[in-house]
Amino acid sequence: MSYVFLFLEKLKGALRALWSVLFRWNSFNHFPCKFNEELLREIADAMVSTGLSALGYEYINIDDCWAELDRDSKGNLVPKASLFPSGMKALADYIHSKGLKIGIYGDAGTLTCTKLMPGSLGYEEQDANTFALWGIDYLKYDNCHNTGLSPQKRYLKMSKALLKTGRPIFFSLCEWGQEDPATWAPSLGNSWRTTGDIKDNWESMTSRADQNDAWASYAGPGGWNDPDMLEVGNGGMSYQEYRSHFSIWALAKAPLLIGCDIRTMDNETFELLSNKEVINVNQDKLGIQGKKVKKTGNLEVWCGPLSGDRVAVVLWNRGSQKADISAKWKDIGLKSSVTAEARDLWEHSTIPSVQGELKATVDAHGCKMYVLTPS
Repeated sequence: MSYVFLFLEKLKGALRALWSVLFRWNSFNHFPCKFNEELLREIADAMVSTGLSALGYEYINIDDCWAELDRDSKGNLVPKASLFPSGMKALADYIHSKGLKIGIYGDAGTLTCTKLMPGSLGYEEQDANTFALWGIDYLKYDNCHNTGLSPQKRYLKMSKALLKTGRPIFFSLCEWGQEDPATWAPSLGNSWRTTGDIKDNWESMTSRADQNDAWASYAGPGGWNDPDMLEVGNGGMSYQEYRSHFSIWALAKAPLLIGCDIRTMDNETFELLSNKEVINVNQDKLGIQGKKVKKTGNLEVWCGPLSGDRVAVVLWNRGSQKADISAKWKDIGLKSSVTAEARDLWEHSTIPSVQGELKATVDAHGCKMYVLTPS
């Protein structure tokens, strides 16, 4: 048995300990290069005071632009003093004191995507040790300025380096889906981007959902397809569109990564992000990614199995007019003779007995989401 095989098996075991899909907040969508330690402390405070942390959201992630362009005399990454006067370790300690975890950003190239801070190519062990020393719990690892080297090799180096630190650090590979990371990333990290960056509009969101869906069979407990962050609450989409966004990401077992300012979010945004019944679908212990199973024009049925022989179903209207959508039992893997209770996860109501087919009228760009429990 080769050393490489033994290492990868050990690596898989360590990474699989990080079993569930994680809930996070990230600075990039709402505060691109416009954050500091004071804002991040306020975000951590809001995560607790709003009750989001009690629902499972626990990571406060810092994206690009946090470091000085030049390393120090020993080659170490240096947080910008103007943004982090107390230092990164002090910020991590504060976030940990709130019962939360902290994430940071790096790049598998010579520079990060903004060109404002150094990448980790050639510095993997040094930077991993720095992150561990600071108390970092999560690393988003981007793919800019990569000099054309194979992503498998570059990401493997950081994966080994993180494991060598002895600190459990969630490893998020942000390779943008360019070289089909779902086929090779499960042995290296905990999640991998299947798409390019999302934007706060309907076309971007729906295309990311479709691209991610193609890799549904590759995800599972400990290793998740990532169609990028949630835009819920940033203002570029309607309530119905954001509800579809959150529902499909939850069904697909995607990491639920808040990208809005939770300090000032409105009631609709909080309602969407805090729906415990939808979150429970995302966190179901089977960890099987739901997928698109039926498409009739702009009308779609997405579904996935849940623990306890249950099935999660999303009826998604991607058209511009209200429409009736139906999911027949054969479409969603139930026997024709089965009678099921249908729980509407957004209306928080129950249809006690449904047989053969689930039907609903769905608003334009909206969805209905159910959990079916066979009786």
